[in-house]
Amino acid sequence: MYLGFMDINAGFLVIIAAMILGMIARSMVTGRYKKYSKVSAGGGLSGSTVARRILDNYGLSNIAVEQVQGHLTDHYDPRTGVLRLSSGVFDGSSVAAIGIAAHEAGHAVQDAMGYGPFKVRQKLVPVAQLGSQMLFPLIIGGVFFQMTALYYIGAALYGAALLFQLVTLPVEFDASHRAVAYLEKTGMPGDELSGVRKVLSAAAMTYVAAALASLGQMIWLLLAGRRR
Repeated sequence: MYLGFMDINAGFLVIIAAMILGMIARSMVTGRYKKYSKVSAGGGLSGSTVARRILDNYGLSNIAVEQVQGHLTDHYDPRTGVLRLSSGVFDGSSVAAIGIAAHEAGHAVQDAMGYGPFKVRQKLVPVAQLGSQMLFPLIIGGVFFQMTALYYIGAALYGAALLFQLVTLPVEFDASHRAVAYLEKTGMPGDELSGVRKVLSAAAMTYVAAALASLGQMIWLLLAGRRR
């Protein structure tokens, strides 16, 4: 019993570590964005202009660049073929704004070029959403009705959500790599590129923390199920 208790809590330890990492990562994102949003890029271009140039460079004139409300709500929507940038990034000409805009444009390029992990992640979206929504109802139902099968169905669905989180990592790292490579090729100075890297690396750590949290929860579910 004691060893089983320790096994189950191994998952909790991963979750706790991920929560701490997540808080640190979010703090880093906020701090670095605040710092580099005050550093104007020498080129004087806005985030929306940089995104547009990257898209056009890859022949993606069909991808629209739109402004969206909110703070750091930037994203590329592959369903509609629209790249949406928050107000501070859309109009901003800071190092942070340009880095984020270039990163999101990188996702559109991934989509157009059929980048493998991006395609896999998109296929996992509906299953991952279902897994996140049905996890606890299925597990509670399994415990309440003494139906172990429901417990493991919930765990299996959550496995898809975990896989989504894991596949997200190379997608995000690759988009940042594409952003930095383009900005470097177009002549962004080294000190500005360093700022872009710092902003994007901090953002990437939030995805690492989310993946670790999901992994910890999956470990806990499997070990708890084994003890049933």
